[in-house]
Amino acid sequence: MLQESKYLVVIAGPTAAGKSDLAIKLAEHFNTVILSADSRQFYKEMNIGTAKPDAEQLKRIQHYFINTKHIDELYGAGHFEKDAIAELNSIFKEKNIALLVGGSGLYINAVLNGVDHFVEVPDQLRKDLNQAFIEKGLSWLQEELKTKDEVYYNQVDLNNPQRIIRALEICYHTGKAYSSFLTKSNNVRNFKTIPLLITPNREVLYKRINDRVDLMMKKGLLDEVKKLQVYRDQNALKTVGYKELIAFLDGEYNLPTAVEKIKQHTRNYAKRQLTWFRNQNQFDAFSPEQLTEIIQFIESKRR
Repeated sequence: MLQESKYLVVIAGPTAAGKSDLAIKLAEHFNTVILSADSRQFYKEMNIGTAKPDAEQLKRIQHYFINTKHIDELYGAGHFEKDAIAELNSIFKEKNIALLVGGSGLYINAVLNGVDHFVEVPDQLRKDLNQAFIEKGLSWLQEELKTKDEVYYNQVDLNNPQRIIRALEICYHTGKAYSSFLTKSNNVRNFKTIPLLITPNREVLYKRINDRVDLMMKKGLLDEVKKLQVYRDQNALKTVGYKELIAFLDGEYNLPTAVEKIKQHTRNYAKRQLTWFRNQNQFDAFSPEQLTEIIQFIESKRR
């Protein structure tokens, strides 16, 4: 008797594209579960600003990797690959299809293709780069990366200093571009993948982003950030929605300006997400409203 193939459907796309609602409808249709590939939804303390599925959605469909880590825990793509593959091995004992949903390209890529392994760099180099960031600012890091590795500059979240520093330390230590180490080793998986890219048109996406930020503020994002200030040095909080409000609390600008910056930076981030996914050349694109077409496409791939 032939063993039935297992399929991982990837629902990728920019923030606020409608991935979560779509994924829940697909999970209900295929009677399956959702693995979150959002690098901030792991953290129990970060709720409003990460747009986690709400209590009703979590009740409808079993989710993995939501509220699994504390904000001061180190958790990267390598950790996620190991944990996600372990969960999938367990899930596929009972189900033939599972969903991986999110906008964190590095985490999705880790599950699909494995994680690249880099050389170790001297601690002092990392300290020097962090000190340069403190003294010269984020724009200096961005320009350094553009000079050293323009390929990765066009892929990375440019508002994430730790990712830029990680790339620069590899560039400095090896004399080679960080992107040259991104070999995509294509680890063997015991499941097939159906990677989908969810892409609303730009006007719709930007309106969704602006409306979401307004809703987050009404839900109490500022109060959430106030409670998390004690963790302000953690990398998890150096992300859109949190860093702008921390800057407001530090008196760098007023609240309306902070909110507008969140909207602007989120739009910028969404654009970079789309660029990254499109450059992978492995995702079939759909709008979030194409539920019927997406179901038919998934079924066609399983035949």
